[in-house]
Amino acid sequence: MPLFREEHIAADLVGRLARLDYPRAQLDVMLILEAQDNTTRKALAQAVLPRWMRVIEVPDGPVTTKPRAMNYALKFARGDIIGIYDAEDSPAPDQISRIVAHFLATPAKVACLQGILDFYNPKANWLSRCFTIEYATWFRIVLPGLARLGFAIPLGGTTVFFRREALEAVGGWDAHNVTEDADLGVRLARHGYVTELVPVVTREEANNRPWAWVRQRSRWLKGYMITWGVHMRSPRRLLRDLGAWKFLGVQLIFLSAFMQFLLAPVLWSYWLVLAGWNTPLPAGLSLGALVGLFLLAEAVSILVSIAAVIRSPHKGLLPWVPTLFLYFPLATLAAYKAAWELLSNPFYWDKTSHGKSAPDHDGADIPEDPSV
Repeated sequence: MPLFREEHIAADLVGRLARLDYPRAQLDVMLILEAQDNTTRKALAQAVLPRWMRVIEVPDGPVTTKPRAMNYALKFARGDIIGIYDAEDSPAPDQISRIVAHFLATPAKVACLQGILDFYNPKANWLSRCFTIEYATWFRIVLPGLARLGFAIPLGGTTVFFRREALEAVGGWDAHNVTEDADLGVRLARHGYVTELVPVVTREEANNRPWAWVRQRSRWLKGYMITWGVHMRSPRRLLRDLGAWKFLGVQLIFLSAFMQFLLAPVLWSYWLVLAGWNTPLPAGLSLGALVGLFLLAEAVSILVSIAAVIRSPHKGLLPWVPTLFLYFPLATLAAYKAAWELLSNPFYWDKTSHGKSAPDHDGADIPEDPSV
C-alpha cells in the first residue's frame, strides 16, 4: 500500500485492512512511505500496527512516484501473490481469500487479477454521482468487454493482484509512468500473460471537487499518452508481440482515450450551426446526418451507463445518467492539461488528496458483482 501525504486517513486504513479475514500468518502488509513524508510517518506512529503490517521507507531518488515506491518495496515482499491497494481503500473482508482461490484454480499464464472499484461516497454531490456512474461503466461493462474480446487490459491502480514470478519476469512497474497500472497491463500481454477480472469489490473515495478531479484525470490521461507513446516507439515489435488483434486493441483503448477529449472542441463547434454559423462539413456528410450521428453516439453512451448502473448497487443514480454530457467536458480540460504537462513536466505526479469526503453511511461493504 503506497502512501504519500496521507496523514488524514493513516489511522483509518489500519482498521480497514484489519477486517480482512485472510490468515494473519500468511498476510504481509507493507505500508510504503517516501523518505521525506514525515506527516504520514507521524500519523502512523500514533496507530498500533499489528505484527503482520510493517512500514517500508523508500529512499530519495530522481522521481517520487507510486511505481518507483512499489518497485523498491517488491524486494522486501514475502508473498507469492502481490496485491496493491490505495490509501483510502476499503476492501471486502473475504477479498484476499477469493483472490488466492482464483489463482489456485487458473493456469500459470493467468498472471493478474483485477477487481472492481466502487465508491463509498457517491451521494456527496453531483460530481461524485457522475464519477460513480463512470466507474460502474468502466469496471462492470467496458473492462469485462475488453477481456472477452481478448485485448490487453489497462489495469486499475488498486485491487489488482499479480503472481510474483510473472511480475518480476516483466520487470515490475515503469517508475516514470504516472499510470503504471495501464502500462503494466500491456507489458503483461506482450509477454504472453493473461489478465482476468474477478467479482470482488473495493470501495474508495470519489474525488468530488472539480479542480481536484481535473488534476487527477489529467494524470491518468498523461499516463495513457506516455503508455501509448512508449509502446508505439516500435510499432512492428508491438505488432509481433501482441498480434494484429491485440495491437488494434491498444490503439482503440489508449489512443482513443485521450484523442476523444483533445478533439472534442472540434465536434462541439458543429453545434454552433444552430446559432447560424456556416461551418464546413466533411464531403458527403449533411448537417442532418452529422446531428443524427452525434445524437446516436450520445444515446449509446447513455444506454451503456444505464446498463452499468443497473448492475451496480447504485440504482438510485439512474436519474443522473443523462447529466453525464455536462460531466465529460471536464475531461477535455484535463486532457489539455495532460498534453501540456507531457511536454513540460512528463514525470510529475499530480497527487490526489484523500480523506476529503466521508462515506455516505457506515453500512457493510458493497457485495460482489456476479455479472462480471
